[in-house]
Amino acid sequence: MEILKCEGIQKLYGAGNSKVTALDKVDLSVEKGEFVAIVGASGSGKSTLLHILGSVDKPTEGKVIIEGTDISTLNQTEAAVFRRRKVGLVYQFYNLIPTLTIRKNILMPLLLDKKKPNQEYFEQIVGSLGIADRLESLPNQLSGGQQQRAAIARSLIYRPAILLADEPTGNLDQKNSREIIDMLKLSNRNLKQTILLITHDEKIALETDRIVTIEDGRIVSDEKRG
Repeated sequence: MEILKCEGIQKLYGAGNSKVTALDKVDLSVEKGEFVAIVGASGSGKSTLLHILGSVDKPTEGKVIIEGTDISTLNQTEAAVFRRRKVGLVYQFYNLIPTLTIRKNILMPLLLDKKKPNQEYFEQIVGSLGIADRLESLPNQLSGGQQQRAAIARSLIYRPAILLADEPTGNLDQKNSREIIDMLKLSNRNLKQTILLITHDEKIALETDRIVTIEDGRIVSDEKRG
């Protein structure tokens, strides 16, 4: 079942002689439950694509359809609500709120909507991510790897349509990087979570089911693995 579809995505910055084409007519389709790596050199357009898929930015032209909603037509408020409920975002820097406990950081997307968490699902997430014993700690009391696990838990709490991870291991050492990738694979397998992972690391890309390569704002290869 198709969960994400991009049609003719173009993103332009600037005007006249200073105009830059960050994305050039990108078409992409992702099935529910896929684990996809988007790879490319710095400046290739992969992070721009992720921001558009996450409704953080809008395309200059084209459509982005997630679970039947064309997110490129949403206004700023609608996009923020859609992002909170349907898109899990994990960045290189964890973006945890330093004055809140790990528990409250994880539950924040639900608290903003005044929704009660499914306790069984919450316990499943924090248990599988290995942070069940750190829920009352503040972010600065955790290691980088533990903070990234908390960020992943927060991104999963709403059972999003897709999880977008932008260089999630870029700030971690090799051991923690390995653990974070294993956690993403676990959520893909056990929770049937659809994941798009932005990375420049070929070893990490090879852990996924499919590798999409971007150069100069265009998809130049799309390879299914396994």
